[in-house]
Amino acid sequence: MGPFSCLLTAGILSVGLAGTALAQEQAPAPQDAPAATSSDSSAPATTDGDEKPAPVPFAGGTFTITEQPEMDKILAYDGKEIARDYYVGLDQIVKVAGIGVALFNVGSGGNQCGPATIIAWKPEGSATLQSVRVEQDECGAPPTAVAENAIYFVPYLMPGDSNDALQWSPQDGLQIAGRLTYKPQPNTGWTDIDPSKYQNIIDAFHNEAVYEAAEKLLGDQMGNVATSLLVGGGTEKTPSGAFYATGCVPHACGGSNGFMAVDVKNKALYFAQQTDKPEPNAWPALKDWPDEIKDALKKALQQPQ
Repeated sequence: MGPFSCLLTAGILSVGLAGTALAQEQAPAPQDAPAATSSDSSAPATTDGDEKPAPVPFAGGTFTITEQPEMDKILAYDGKEIARDYYVGLDQIVKVAGIGVALFNVGSGGNQCGPATIIAWKPEGSATLQSVRVEQDECGAPPTAVAENAIYFVPYLMPGDSNDALQWSPQDGLQIAGRLTYKPQPNTGWTDIDPSKYQNIIDAFHNEAVYEAAEKLLGDQMGNVATSLLVGGGTEKTPSGAFYATGCVPHACGGSNGFMAVDVKNKALYFAQQTDKPEPNAWPALKDWPDEIKDALKKALQQPQ
């Protein structure tokens, strides 16, 4: 995930399912998720070079994916359009509560944004295909986690965020399963920080000491500033050993790029975010930054994203 699949931090989902708890790591399909069966499934639609995606037999009919001259792709079932977007692809076909369900990924593309999910099924006793599109914001939907009687969508949270976890079943449709809140790893301090393990500097927020210091500095801007770091890579070091990185907002690189530096020795954080003004917004104020962190900021925000 680049960052998208790797930045999920621990969170607890409280639901009315006998106290079920889900960790907010990217949720894999549970062990009891049934394998696709020959009567309700087929191999994913594949392409070989410029070949068209293969038709997908399902529940007595056929899914097709056709590309249009304007590059959009149309997902249809027995000739009836279900969805249209820049990207359309079969995810998997499973059984949920005994009913065959086809899952397709549909999206407009773009950095760090997952696709929406199309759920398609025929209700028990019905010959008519039903479908629903699942997405929580303009950046797609969380990956699906398939259980025996429901499909779960566990959201990716940024520091400071809360969001709903969703569940879908053929009988009850799409519902809110519970509420997740971003939490750092308890009892982690400055001595636990190891930037060599970070795929993105946002991973530093997993640390409780960093998270609490960021809350004090950023207040209600923490989610906004963290989002400005989302599209990014590894970290660099200053001569004294502080580490830093820059990033940008998904779909908006170059407009509000972010910067974060962590000085473990002095237990200090530094954040900045570009604006349309000559100087970025900064926490703390730029006049209070050490010279080497200022130099790192200048170097980082001049780099193309």
